[in-house]
Amino acid sequence: MATLIPILSGTVVAATPLIYAALGELVTERAGVLNLGVEGMMLVGALAAFAVGATTGNLPLAYLAAMGTAVVLSMLFAFLTLTLQANQVATGLALTLFGLGASAFAGRSYTGLPITGLQSIAIPWLSGWPVIGPLFHLDIPICGSILLFVAVDVFLKRTRAGLQLRAVGESPDVAHSLGQPVTRIRYLAVMFGGAMSGIAGAYLSTAVTPMWVEGMSAGRGWIALALVVFATWKPLRVLLGAYLFGGVTVLQLYVQGFGLAIPSELFSMLPYAATIIVLVIICRDPRTIRLNQPASLGQGFHPDA
Repeated sequence: MATLIPILSGTVVAATPLIYAALGELVTERAGVLNLGVEGMMLVGALAAFAVGATTGNLPLAYLAAMGTAVVLSMLFAFLTLTLQANQVATGLALTLFGLGASAFAGRSYTGLPITGLQSIAIPWLSGWPVIGPLFHLDIPICGSILLFVAVDVFLKRTRAGLQLRAVGESPDVAHSLGQPVTRIRYLAVMFGGAMSGIAGAYLSTAVTPMWVEGMSAGRGWIALALVVFATWKPLRVLLGAYLFGGVTVLQLYVQGFGLAIPSELFSMLPYAATIIVLVIICRDPRTIRLNQPASLGQGFHPDA
């Protein structure tokens, strides 16, 4: 138990940025928009949060800065793809490359600066339990990730706005003919995805590793994109998948400490290898993807077409 409890605690921390990024992308894709720029938005959000947090010491303001910066990037993506009808895949890849380069350039002066990381909060009554009590010392973003899952699940399944969003993702032409503002709904979905990617990046630079390092997202944006497919566009599966990949990430660190005569690089690749293996297993049955994927995913729409 002395080893298991830290592994479980680390799993929750490692999964939190994946939950935010993946749920944000899930909402974006349910509206029929494929944004591959999650990695870039996470990096820009991580830098914005660290810069504001290190300068002002105000972490709530740092998270707002991360959300705002990532939303601006997502609006740029939305303008290019929804208004100017640019290719969504190419634009998303360009957004990731832009985020990588911009964060590396702008973050040079912040490398090595100290920052006070997020403090955990003891959950009343539960945190006092013997043995498992440490599991209930959580920070606010971890609690927020659970609330976000509930909110997204209820929104998509039980609200009129969620029904409109899903209708736009399935057939924007039909939704438009019924009077739905397709472009506005897609803009809002893309902006929501950007905001969640910003929070994911902020959590990396203020909680997971309270520092700024170039490329610190380390492919988590791509894992979040894969999680959406792994979850077949369902919020609950996104949550479970994030904890699965978070657990693999933490477990490989502990395995390296066992002193096995295996190169550490092999252990470091385990989370990414697990991502590929799961996707291959899922994609073996194309019907699973076709039955759950939004029908208009990645397809452009123009009201005058």
